[in-house]
Amino acid sequence: MILDSATALLRLLPAETAHKATIFLTRIFGGLAPAALPPDPRLAVRVLGKTFSNPIGLAAGFDKNAVVPNQMLRFGFGFVECGTVTPRPQKGNPRPRLFRLEEDRAVINRMGFNNDGMAEAAVRLARRPRRGIVGINIGANKDSTDRIADYKTAFGILAPYADYVTVNVSSPNTPGLRGLQGRDELTRLLAVLTARRAEVAPTMPLLLKIAPDLDMQALDDIAAVVTASAIEGLIVSNTTVARPSALKSPLAKEAGGLSGTPLFEPSTHILREVKKRVSPALTLIGVGGISSGAHAYAKLRAGASLVQLYTALAYEGPGLVVRLQRELLQCLERDGFRTIAEAIGAG
Repeated sequence: MILDSATALLRLLPAETAHKATIFLTRIFGGLAPAALPPDPRLAVRVLGKTFSNPIGLAAGFDKNAVVPNQMLRFGFGFVECGTVTPRPQKGNPRPRLFRLEEDRAVINRMGFNNDGMAEAAVRLARRPRRGIVGINIGANKDSTDRIADYKTAFGILAPYADYVTVNVSSPNTPGLRGLQGRDELTRLLAVLTARRAEVAPTMPLLLKIAPDLDMQALDDIAAVVTASAIEGLIVSNTTVARPSALKSPLAKEAGGLSGTPLFEPSTHILREVKKRVSPALTLIGVGGISSGAHAYAKLRAGASLVQLYTALAYEGPGLVVRLQRELLQCLERDGFRTIAEAIGAG
């Protein structure tokens, strides 16, 4: 496959240049690639009022501007999440702002919600053939004087073109944004968004993406607010500002959010803690450090109904998605589960 063969060459480029090249190649060649494995009914998951052909999704951050969602679905993802998209176009933080930690199979980014804005994203999503499940991740502009109003505006414009909407209040790269995870601010934000949803898209699933750096009291507060708000799901988790002592790369001290292999254990721990605190009716999506079927399986057993990845693609290419599906099936067979649904929460 062209994109898989190009992965090693792309890693010779600076990280952000490589990402732009990857989007370009995916746009040109992704639609020509043969479709991935035929859907295996054992991997199907029914949540959020939809049937996902498999639980492996592409996390937000790869396709910020909704340029290639359908092409990425062809590589075998069960769903794709575009964004983060803000109301107005935004350049993001100064470069360099994306760093590969090769020795750690990790990435640090401080992109700062660089994107073309909601109007451009809406046009692209409106034009795409509606095949597969595509979500949109929304955020606030860095210089906004009313960030909750930003989320309300972006939801109203983008929800008609998505299968679900994720509210990103957990990026570490927009100063003050994570404050919206506090009890009072989060209560107000979700009240505004659920009211807006009732007006423009009453059946639209609404999810909240949280940080992995929260203490147990903060998780208690988030669980209480989410339960009262009646949103449909939580994505656990975003990147971390922590720097594990085991990191080997000389770039480990760069500012920004850390993703990849070092995030697997802490994000899975937070996922387990969230699962203890919320209703079984709430859909959990596990994100952080997934690069194998065993990783995905661990998050599913910890309580996630779906999982997402991104960083591992930079190291292994899009062929990773099919490999993860095969490895998930091996995990099911080993443990005697007939379907992935039986394994969810079994840990």
